[in-house]
Amino acid sequence: MAAADDPRFQNDQPRIHPSAQLKGVKLGKYTEVGERVVLRDVTAGDFTYFERHSEGIYADIGRFCSIAANVRINALEHPMERLTTHKISYRPNEFFKYQGIDNVFRARRQAKRVGIGHDVWIGHGAVIMPAVQIGHGAVIGANAVVTRNVAPYTIVAGNPARPIRLRFPEEIAARLQRLAWWDWPAETLFEAIPDIQSLAIEDFLAKWER
Repeated sequence: MAAADDPRFQNDQPRIHPSAQLKGVKLGKYTEVGERVVLRDVTAGDFTYFERHSEGIYADIGRFCSIAANVRINALEHPMERLTTHKISYRPNEFFKYQGIDNVFRARRQAKRVGIGHDVWIGHGAVIMPAVQIGHGAVIGANAVVTRNVAPYTIVAGNPARPIRLRFPEEIAARLQRLAWWDWPAETLFEAIPDIQSLAIEDFLAKWER
């Protein structure tokens, strides 16, 4: 029986709030997009959710990511090398007729995609700057400004964000990445939920590593 027809599972279609604005977005199964979220050219894997008022552009986001309210992913940069940083230089069409969007600047922005791994938690009000890559299992503290890549299973916080500690010891983090539980089918996840809730991480790995 396919998961979609299994009575144990909820409807696996994305849940999108009517006030959300999405353009060029690809969402996985069980994803959720909250109130007034704005996404442009973003992919998000299965089970990932965005809380209210978050924004993202030019980003690839893994599965099981928890994105809190007021998060900004791939914050807009301005052309500081030009006469003005104002958008009149790259979106003059908003002010003048016969002036189009600056496709060179747009291409520069598109080339700096943000990459976010699986099982990443991004706290309230965090800002992820262009081209940043965040590893699996990382945690971004509330109101952090992430200007550099974040290693897997690392907790960062502050402005600019700096490592605080590892979420798990390196050996455990490596085993979790090999386990790649985020790729398990829904049926396996269903069976694993009681152990996720009750077992210490070492005991969970000992039972589920195969």
